[in-house]
Amino acid sequence: MVINLGEKDSIFNQFLSEIRSQEIQKDSMRFRRNMERLGELFAYEISKKLEYVEKEVISPLGISHMKLIKEYPILATILRAGLPLHQGMLNYFDSAECAFISAYRRHHKNGRFDIQLEYASSPSLEKKNLILIDPMLATGASMALTYKALLQFGKPKHTHIVVAIASMEGINYLKRKVGTKDVTIWTGAIDDEMTAQSYIVPGLGDAGDLAFGNKFQLD
Repeated sequence: MVINLGEKDSIFNQFLSEIRSQEIQKDSMRFRRNMERLGELFAYEISKKLEYVEKEVISPLGISHMKLIKEYPILATILRAGLPLHQGMLNYFDSAECAFISAYRRHHKNGRFDIQLEYASSPSLEKKNLILIDPMLATGASMALTYKALLQFGKPKHTHIVVAIASMEGINYLKRKVGTKDVTIWTGAIDDEMTAQSYIVPGLGDAGDLAFGNKFQLD
């Protein structure tokens, strides 16, 4: 299942438009905050898909019976670009355990690149709801590798893949490599094109650089 929040009119699209805007992008703090806001809205929508149980909540004047989340999901993010989006989801799922994965493109002089995955830290994922977070889904290769690497920590009950912007190619790649059983892809927009360097068009550019500054690429 693919759920595109940008298809419906809401304040979500205001924040999405601001992370795309080359003028607003000049303010890295605002870029990070807008990513965080998107994470908060994704978390709210995903919360509707979770299991709930009725519990007693004691107030100063009595007892209220309320339906609360049965079990918080585990939030997993790809470093470093996914951190602001991750923080937004953690603002809402504030009792969630977290996982972190180092996955990045290693570019070569011929213009090609491969995906390097060097580090993964995670609690047990066995029969848990997993939310896997990265701001961009371009080719889909890093997301698919990350998902498979996380399976060493257990088989999730359901996985929600959350990206601010996706390419159609990336979505189709995930469907082939990850499958559609027990996986939901959440996005804010689906763009049709990619550059020769595999950046989404119109996309927004390099989310990690926009949030945290340009990186120095080692040979």
